[in-house]
Amino acid sequence: MTQESPISETPAPTLFDRVRQVIDRIRPAVQSDGGDLEPLEVTGAGVARIRLHGACIGCPSSSMTLQMGVERNIREKVPEVVAVEQVD
Repeated sequence: MTQESPISETPAPTLFDRVRQVIDRIRPAVQSDGGDLEPLEVTGAGVARIRLHGACIGCPSSSMTLQMGVERNIREKVPEVVAVEQVD
């Protein structure tokens, strides 16, 4: 008689985890310019809240980076996210 091992299921990644994975993929590009991104939360309404760090603070291009780079990537990979907002 063989013993069956219990099936070990890993829990599905949360919405926040999926957003963090996208940010982790684009983070090196932001860090190469002296900045950084910190995912804070994903609201019940599907808004990913992100804090900018380093050179991103006060950078005139940061809003463009947030919308055209970060938001576009997150919404493409995590369609449940409807918007990305910067938190100070």
